[in-house]
Amino acid sequence: MSYDWLLFLHVLAAFCAVTAVVMFVALYLATDDAGPSLPGVLGLSFLAGRLWDVGGAGTLIFGIWLAIHVDGYSVTDGWILAAIVLWAIAGACGARVSIAYAKLRRGTGARAPLALHLGVSVGLLLLLIDMIYKPGA
Repeated sequence: MSYDWLLFLHVLAAFCAVTAVVMFVALYLATDDAGPSLPGVLGLSFLAGRLWDVGGAGTLIFGIWLAIHVDGYSVTDGWILAAIVLWAIAGACGARVSIAYAKLRRGTGARAPLALHLGVSVGLLLLLIDMIYKPGA
């Protein structure tokens, strides 16, 4: 697969992840611990969860593929290792947020805590900064 396609798919996956985080924040603001304050708002949680799944898997798969494919990069470069660690942190928080909203949608749980929302948001922001500036590259 060519560099252009790999980069396109990697960036597209990143857009999916960012969209999911924006939707998670909107869900947090539109719900309280008792449930949704707007009718039907939890229907968005399914889409947000799928965007998070596609974005998380896509960024990792195509990112590592790019690191292997491009001669100037290595998976062991510091900024790529930092990206993988940040991806794991954001991914773990995002998965828990997605699960919490799925349970809330079924009526068996509460919304995800603010700490998880901050974890996924800050983790993804730091990941994007790392990808844009490539410190140490």
